[in-house]
Amino acid sequence: MNKDLVAIFEYLEREKGIKRETIISAIEESLQAAARKSMKSAGPVSVSIDPKNGTIEVIAEKEVVESISYPDEEILLEEARELVPTAEIGQFIQVEISPDKFGRIAAQTARQVISQKLRSAERDVIYEEYRHRIHELVSGTVKRVVKGATLIVDLGKVEAILPDRYYPKTERYFVGDRIQALLWEVRDTDNGGAEVILTRSHPEMVEELFNLEVPELNDDTIGIKKIARDAGYRTKLAVYSNDPKVDPLGACVGVRGTRVKNVIRELNNEKIDIVIYTDDKVQLLQSLLHPIEVKKINYDEEKGVIFIVVEDDDYPIVIGKRGMNARLNAELVGAQLDVRKMTEYQATLSFERKQMQLEEGPELDVEITQVEGMNQFVIDTLKEAGFDTPRKILNISSKDLSKETGISVEMADDLMEKLRKIRT
Repeated sequence: MNKDLVAIFEYLEREKGIKRETIISAIEESLQAAARKSMKSAGPVSVSIDPKNGTIEVIAEKEVVESISYPDEEILLEEARELVPTAEIGQFIQVEISPDKFGRIAAQTARQVISQKLRSAERDVIYEEYRHRIHELVSGTVKRVVKGATLIVDLGKVEAILPDRYYPKTERYFVGDRIQALLWEVRDTDNGGAEVILTRSHPEMVEELFNLEVPELNDDTIGIKKIARDAGYRTKLAVYSNDPKVDPLGACVGVRGTRVKNVIRELNNEKIDIVIYTDDKVQLLQSLLHPIEVKKINYDEEKGVIFIVVEDDDYPIVIGKRGMNARLNAELVGAQLDVRKMTEYQATLSFERKQMQLEEGPELDVEITQVEGMNQFVIDTLKEAGFDTPRKILNISSKDLSKETGISVEMADDLMEKLRKIRT
């Protein structure tokens, strides 16, 4: 028993980080509870354990009597004098009791107390070691797969939990696989212990991976302003520089893309887009959409919506699979996106143009020079071609207007937009 107990001390110290005195205190308390359970009428009971050899000593106080009526509380004079030669009737002496005499119920009580105390001690160790490491990267080995796809990860002294909702659906792990994850939180459990929760799906995971690869992030030469992520598929980062001599985009990408490739490899080939941050939402969106050419863009600051028009062939790319690209761009920019195909936009303009043609009112028959915001060159070009009133311009499509006057289709569209606002 003694050797087994010492082995338990060493195991819990080495593997769980629980101090020996904490373990001994838990066992002593459990044995005292067991003694009180098995000897309900007994007097004070003390338990001590030698930390070196594991020897257990249980001492109970008993009264010296001529005949025993209460075995748990009394001891015969002859037996008492074997322990204390000067013992007399009526005195109380300390008598050693073997733990083996404790009953089954007492043994169960001891196990419960030990288990509870050790859980509490292990929780304290977990909190002490890991509470200051929240949002740090940790590495471990997959020990078990439970509840469908939730992973139990061996970090060394503790087992951490990686819930299936906290890592991408595109990733698969098996027992024995090495895994790197972000320490997300340390929380209490219902049974009095604590558990470490990991994640691989949160945006902070990407940020910490870049911190490992990019020294300029650690010394604050550059920084990551914002991250938008659809874990397993695509991540978008907006970066900035505190040093005008340092290109934040180039620093994150690395020579021949080595830095960003290392991050992509750890994320199992998740796509990563990096742009330079700017407060101008329109400019930031255009950087995110590059090299796609935006045909028309307008930001309604009051409603927080950016309206853009792109060629029909570019529309699927701007939206992305399951709307992912548009959703991530909107999140990074901080505004809603209203994306239209060029054909839809042209159809809308054509419908509004025809509606305006049917309207009666002097606004459409004034000289083109009276329309606010018109460029003088455009005015002269339109008048030379015979389009000297808004109504005459609205009687023709943007493409035909472009052919008749020589202005670009985009310019013609802008002109139609200005005329549309005359009646609003």
